Amino acid sequence: MSVKSEPVSVVIPPEPNKPTGLKLFLKKCGQQKALLAMSLPFVLWLVVFKYVPLWGWTMAFQDFKPAKSFSEQEWVGFEHFSFLFSDEAFLRVLRNTLAMSAINLVLGFVTAIILALLLNELRHIGFKKIVQTISYMPHFLSWVVAASIISYTLSLENGIINIALVKLGFEPILWLGIGEYFWGILGTSEVWKNLGWNTIIYLAAITMIDQEQYEAAEIDGASRLQRMLLITLPALKPTIVILLIMNLGHILEAGFEAQYLLGNPMNIEYSEVLEIFVLKYGISMGNFSLATAAGIFKTVVSFIFLFTANSIAKKLGQARLF
Repeated sequence: MSVKSEPVSVVIPPEPNKPTGLKLFLKKCGQQKALLAMSLPFVLWLVVFKYVPLWGWTMAFQDFKPAKSFSEQEWVGFEHFSFLFSDEAFLRVLRNTLAMSAINLVLGFVTAIILALLLNELRHIGFKKIVQTISYMPHFLSWVVAASIISYTLSLENGIINIALVKLGFEPILWLGIGEYFWGILGTSEVWKNLGWNTIIYLAAITMIDQEQYEAAEIDGASRLQRMLLITLPALKPTIVILLIMNLGHILEAGFEAQYLLGNPMNIEYSEVLEIFVLKYGISMGNFSLATAAGIFKTVVSFIFLFTANSIAKKLGQARLF
């Protein structure tokens, strides 16, 4: 006689509702109270000093007069932008800014990568630290001091460069008096001042490379140059791409202090940049609307370069910011 067993029904308790959307966000905020408290001052700083001042952009579309209230200002539309793009001085300044930014970008990247690769190959730790310290030191000099050193070095009478030229049988050169030389002088000065500092992030990235790769390459007979070109340099590629994207976002920020301190009436055609233009023709002359229009133009162009570089990196499958 067979006994049929009846199926046993198992009751599965319902899963508690998982928080989603706003509830999930609030839950995570509650779990990270300490981090939120630490980041709050920086968020407030960002809002107060970066976003609230954007209200001032309205001046670019007004014939702004400081004595009048906002409702009393005269709106002129894109008149100031039209003036900028038709002004020969602004176009010349824009040329100088782009040229100096490109020179600083290329020289800064190439020299910093080369120095980082060479420092990584040094085996004597003491000598390596000495080289690093010497290369870092100029970065901590203010541009006032650095410009004085550069001016004295290039001096017509006592400058070491002209003294060497005279010793070699050449005529001394008034370096800062010839406008065509200014871009090269500035690019060289930027390299001298920031080379060591720019190598820090590359040296940090090199330390993350698996040392077994070098050992395997050495066993296979690869020379030090081959290991540098086939292991170290490709490993730095993501870091290089990210830094390139970030620097392209500042393509219209060629600097201010160096150009202002090294510039003079003889090289002004090549030394004047956007920041000096804004100070000279905008703020100093009380034309705040023109200065604001120039600042908006610089910001928009920087955004275009930033997003374009990021999109290209994304399509090529490289590291990107967002």
